[in-house]
Amino acid sequence: MHFELAHPADQIIMMMERIYGYGMTTTSGGNLSIRDENGDIWITPAGVDKGALTREDVVCVKPGGTSVGIHAPSSELPFHERIYRARPDLKAVLHAHPPALVAFSIVRQIPNLHLLPNDYRICGEVGMAEYALPGSERLGRNIADVFARGINTVMLENHGVVIGGSDLFEAFKAFETLEFCARLELKARRIGEPVALTPEQLAERLADTPQAEAFVPAGFSAKERGLRREMCRLIHRAYHQKLFTSTQGTFSQRIDGDSFIITPFDQDRKYLGPEDLVRVDGGRVEAGKAPSRSVRLHQWIYDKQPHVNSIIIAHPPNIMAFAVTAAKFDSRTIPESYILLRGMPKLPYGAAFRTPEATAERFTPDTPIALMENECVIAVGHSLLNAFDRLEVAEYSAKAVISAASLGGIVVMDQDKIREIDEAFKL
Repeated sequence: MHFELAHPADQIIMMMERIYGYGMTTTSGGNLSIRDENGDIWITPAGVDKGALTREDVVCVKPGGTSVGIHAPSSELPFHERIYRARPDLKAVLHAHPPALVAFSIVRQIPNLHLLPNDYRICGEVGMAEYALPGSERLGRNIADVFARGINTVMLENHGVVIGGSDLFEAFKAFETLEFCARLELKARRIGEPVALTPEQLAERLADTPQAEAFVPAGFSAKERGLRREMCRLIHRAYHQKLFTSTQGTFSQRIDGDSFIITPFDQDRKYLGPEDLVRVDGGRVEAGKAPSRSVRLHQWIYDKQPHVNSIIIAHPPNIMAFAVTAAKFDSRTIPESYILLRGMPKLPYGAAFRTPEATAERFTPDTPIALMENECVIAVGHSLLNAFDRLEVAEYSAKAVISAASLGGIVVMDQDKIREIDEAFKL
């Protein structure tokens, strides 16, 4: 999707719908702005329901201070203006109060961005601005002073978060990723002590950029076109259910033999279309496209495991809480969890990109899903829906286990019950 071609008012409505729709702000909370090429600031209005905004509600504030629109601009316009003066390179500002980030705000801490490999790359350094009255000049100064240091992501004491970007989507990516980091850390701290990656581990992962020969497909079969459509449908569902974030989470689907389609690197999962997916044939990549950086692991799994036709790599916060702590996840809680997840091993950090061939050998029929320390969960299946179901069950089961921890000791199904399930379902 060419987000940059949308009118500023339309961009603001699109992003506010996402923020409000995913419970990351309230009816009266949060504000978005875009500074266009003329120096005009397009901003959300004051006192209008964030869950029902239209493009006509968006206000345009001229460089001289004149407002054009049917509403007054947000009461927090002053800090938007100060940020733009302090940082002429920024073209968009996002402010909201998602609960997980508010939790960190009211204890005046910053979420750990080093529990997984890509989060710091997206968010960058995070600063903290001192508290001041909302809408006040002092608050504007406090926030702008942090931005003036070259920081784009700023937590506000007892308030929320403000993020700037070269466009509104870049700001949203950082916002969504920071909110995910906050949720992950909160979940992890309920079951153990989160373990962060070292600078060396982070650098190693970010330096791993697969290279492959390009090819131009001679055509697209009806089977492939159908798989592309179905894959996009489930990618969108995964995003809406917060199993994916906008730029993280990978699907792939075998077409036949050593030919498969895979999600692209760093494109918004919410808007992915069939034309955005990348075909890989015999290790060669569809020309003009960049596949997920996990493409080598997908290739090896398809090569080593003929029974696998679909693979999902994701980072949903509940199951990932077990990946970033020493806590062990046990699937023997309810029959569905055991049937779909089985033993679910935890593999060491780096196994997916350091030794993809050996890692691929682990995904036998008895091991359809695995956790990767500080990295991801990998689910495989005989179809797209089968792999998706497995991922969904893993996340929901982990959520139940984390919730149950506050109620008392968890009682798992004993060996007799497991043996009965094995025999009944021919596992």
